[in-house]
Amino acid sequence: MEMLEKKTKKEKRKGLILTLVLIAVLAYQYTAYAQDGIAGINEANQKVRSYFAAGTNLMYAVGALLGLIGAIKVYQKWNAGDQDTGKVAAAWFGSCVFLVVVATVIQSFFGV
Repeated sequence: MEMLEKKTKKEKRKGLILTLVLIAVLAYQYTAYAQDGIAGINEANQKVRSYFAAGTNLMYAVGALLGLIGAIKVYQKWNAGDQDTGKVAAAWFGSCVFLVVVATVIQSFFGV
């Protein structure tokens, strides 16, 4: 129990003062490295907008690739005489349309 002695008010005050001095020194040191927040936000905004055009083109390419794969799958089912050919064609076509519509709507909604 001797190790768990209670701190006196004087010791607590010393610890508090030391902590405050340390915080003040660190705050002073890092104020030289501070930057304008608005400039950083604007730079991030421009970078994200520049990536969006490439992302839209990528979505169009994935849609085209899915369209080709879907066309091959539907053709195989049609030649095999499967009854659910129309259902599979609608699903593949819907996937391609969804990708194109999402890219276009996001582009027009956010004005990118």
